[in-house]
Amino acid sequence: MPNKVTIVAALFIHPGREADFEQFEAAAESIMRRYGGRLERRIGFPASAHQERPHEVHLVTFPDQASLEGYRADAELQALAELRARAIRQTTTWIGSDLSSFIKG
Repeated sequence: MPNKVTIVAALFIHPGREADFEQFEAAAESIMRRYGGRLERRIGFPASAHQERPHEVHLVTFPDQASLEGYRADAELQALAELRARAIRQTTTWIGSDLSSFIKG
């Protein structure tokens, strides 16, 4: 069975571009679902003068690496590049896989 891919993404948006961000993310999530991807968790942070803090952190999963690659290559997602650039100034991602719990039983 292929290994599930887990992505943690820190998203930093351009100030005042929240509506563009929401529009992009809604479209991207819809496309993601076609490839078995899921936005498992979305964590927001209060607006602040600290630019080093992300606007949101997302926990995303795909059934396998091929599904993630299909999503990234999707023509409809690529067509959203301009909207994404208007909304998001920086994305930092970490790609990993699930580990077992420290607590057994």
